[in-house]
Amino acid sequence: MSTDNTTQSASRTRPEGVRLAAGNAEVTVRPDLGCRLGSLRVDGLELLRQGDKYGSFPMVPWCGRIDHGRFRNGGELHQMPVNAAPHAIHGTGRNLRWRTARSSATEAVFTYDLADPVAPWPYPGTVTQQVALAEDGGSLTLTLCIETIGDSFPAQAGWHPWFLRNLGDGGADVIVDFAAEWQEERGADHLPTGRRIPPKPGPWDDCFGMPRGVDVTLTWPGRLQLTVASRGEWVVIYDEQEAAVCVEPQSGPPNGLNTLPRLVTPIDPLEISTTWSWRTLS
Repeated sequence: MSTDNTTQSASRTRPEGVRLAAGNAEVTVRPDLGCRLGSLRVDGLELLRQGDKYGSFPMVPWCGRIDHGRFRNGGELHQMPVNAAPHAIHGTGRNLRWRTARSSATEAVFTYDLADPVAPWPYPGTVTQQVALAEDGGSLTLTLCIETIGDSFPAQAGWHPWFLRNLGDGGADVIVDFAAEWQEERGADHLPTGRRIPPKPGPWDDCFGMPRGVDVTLTWPGRLQLTVASRGEWVVIYDEQEAAVCVEPQSGPPNGLNTLPRLVTPIDPLEISTTWSWRTLS
């Protein structure tokens, strides 16, 4: 994705974020809080759990946990900060202030430097996130791109949305529906064991394989239905929290920097997109 156009719409950038709107949908992006979506409202209904740690944040340059925070790139062993002992979790991008490269009424592009001293990655490069609302306000597409400006390195990218379990006003809790081909068996250390097992019923804090692309539906009965789709083949479902459920499309499984490395090279950046589409049921 090109970010040559660095014209920023100051009128759309406020202390509380960059606001996009179309049809009956509004999105607020917080570049100052790890480029997370701080809000997604459809027909006046807030769909994301509120708070600086919630919303929906990009997981980059890795997703989920890294075993004890360590990964190898060839003969080099790297140690990432352990922030979910004994592991490192969810990448560095969510801890940084991103730069707004450009924005309009329905689309914005943000970047950060992988070597940012606040949360450094051992290889120089650039991460870009594009947030785009459809003109009719019926869907939202998020795209992440990781590029190197030097050596090749393994990386992952994905998203960690905190969808509200209940939209309030006496409505029923959300129903999560999906058909995965397998579930990554989770060990006592919360990392995949390497065994693929038939999908088990929830509650989940588990990674699932969907080789034909991620396709998960969330239904708030009588209120709204939202589909999370991606060409990515992996999704983590987390529904062990009372307030929210998470549907996390990503480019590889947890600990994938070690078990299924995908190299970012000077001629082959990593790019992944997810589209959330919705319809009201009332």
